[in-house]
Amino acid sequence: METITTYIKNNKALSWVLGFQAFRLALLPFMGLMPQDAYYYLYGQNLSLSYFDHPGMIGYLLRFFTDIFGTSVFIVKFADLCVTSLTLYSFYTLASYFLSKQKLQRAFILVASTIFISILSFNSTPDVPLLLFWTLTLLCLYKAIFEDKKWFFILGGIAMGLSFNSKYTAILLQFGLLGFLIFSNRYRKLLASPWLWSSLIISAAVTFPVWYWNYQHEFASFVFQSSERTSSISEFKISPKNFFGAVGHQMFLLLPVLFLIFVTFTFKYTKRALLKFKLPNSKTLFLLAFFIPTFVGFFILTPIYWVKLNWMMPSYISGIIIAGMFISKKLLKVQLIFSIVFHLLFSLQILFYLIPIKSDDTWVGWEELAIEIASLEEKKADTFVFSNDNYKTAACLNFFMDEKVFAQNIIGLPALHFDYLGDNLATLQGQDALFIDSDKRFKNKDKLGSIDPLLRSHFKNVTELAPIIIKINGKDSRKFWVFYCTDYQTKK
Repeated sequence: METITTYIKNNKALSWVLGFQAFRLALLPFMGLMPQDAYYYLYGQNLSLSYFDHPGMIGYLLRFFTDIFGTSVFIVKFADLCVTSLTLYSFYTLASYFLSKQKLQRAFILVASTIFISILSFNSTPDVPLLLFWTLTLLCLYKAIFEDKKWFFILGGIAMGLSFNSKYTAILLQFGLLGFLIFSNRYRKLLASPWLWSSLIISAAVTFPVWYWNYQHEFASFVFQSSERTSSISEFKISPKNFFGAVGHQMFLLLPVLFLIFVTFTFKYTKRALLKFKLPNSKTLFLLAFFIPTFVGFFILTPIYWVKLNWMMPSYISGIIIAGMFISKKLLKVQLIFSIVFHLLFSLQILFYLIPIKSDDTWVGWEELAIEIASLEEKKADTFVFSNDNYKTAACLNFFMDEKVFAQNIIGLPALHFDYLGDNLATLQGQDALFIDSDKRFKNKDKLGSIDPLLRSHFKNVTELAPIIIKINGKDSRKFWVFYCTDYQTKK
């Protein structure tokens, strides 16, 4: 034990990384349930080959952890922290193949100090397993290509498949691999290697459950993920707000120093390639092949489409290794100052909820809402509960309540994966219900004063009850409208 302690003290990079991870672990007991946590937990409680919004890897991981350690908010988030810690370890191993000892330590501190690692450690999303399997893919492909250990092509294919089973953006791994080989004079010969094509075939085979689920459900997930976005991009409406919003998000996730280094080396390598027709050495080209398509590719879309802040996360793995080649000790200190300040502010928000969040994307109030609804149900016997906000309220209530809580499919609206849980809504025919609707812009305690026509079309009578007001730290912080609906009709 003394030897391990001494090693940690003598290894400043490891001390910083363990410090950040210990800080995140210490905050876990104070973190409330996020709607994403609840929704992907619901995935795991309803095991399937795949799901409507995303593949199921995050759901499987949450099911694994909660089956072993029990169901609680802490365990759900502990699962995220554990998987993300494995990603950090895998990153360190991968980066050691490209960087000297000093630069490796800087890159390790860089990645561990980012806000995006904190988000992955606290919030259940498909990006949690995606980043792990993406990193493992790069590890295996490095071994296969640069160390000529061909069996790693097989392992790389498995990791690529598991990445896709985490999130569809992992398809960029195959594009990155082929792009690297096409542009690499030294390794282009591998395009004719049976090992390469075996790797790609295996990666496709591992993704079979996702494809088969889509085949069974008329490719609903692929259509959902592509049709609306393709339509929006094809309209080609320039929006500076989208672009600057993306810049702001990336500066937040990476922190300003690291983001600016990303921009600098991207410009440097792009300029050299386009103006001087000169490509970097093979190892740097390998890293860029898994950075450019994701980071630059999505950034190109930002003027015409709202790119979500997490879409570029996989590019950070190889991007931060490249950044480790350039960052100075002075800039690293500046990055750490930004990181410490942001994390301290974040911890204050978690502990004291200083700034109310006008959104359902919050970790407060859900358990209190479940308690209030359970109390209300005692007065309104034999009712079922449903909401209408895609998934957030329904998912959170399902986590905290013993009974089944439904989504907007009750009133005939599309309800993401709630439409695929196998519920026979006809069994609810004639029953009474409580409809819960969040007031995201909570300004007063008044009733809504109006009733959604869809409620009237599916229930005989609809009466608005007094809203539920959730207090956080003694202050009114969240508000939910409540409607008592009688005699449910699936179709009217």
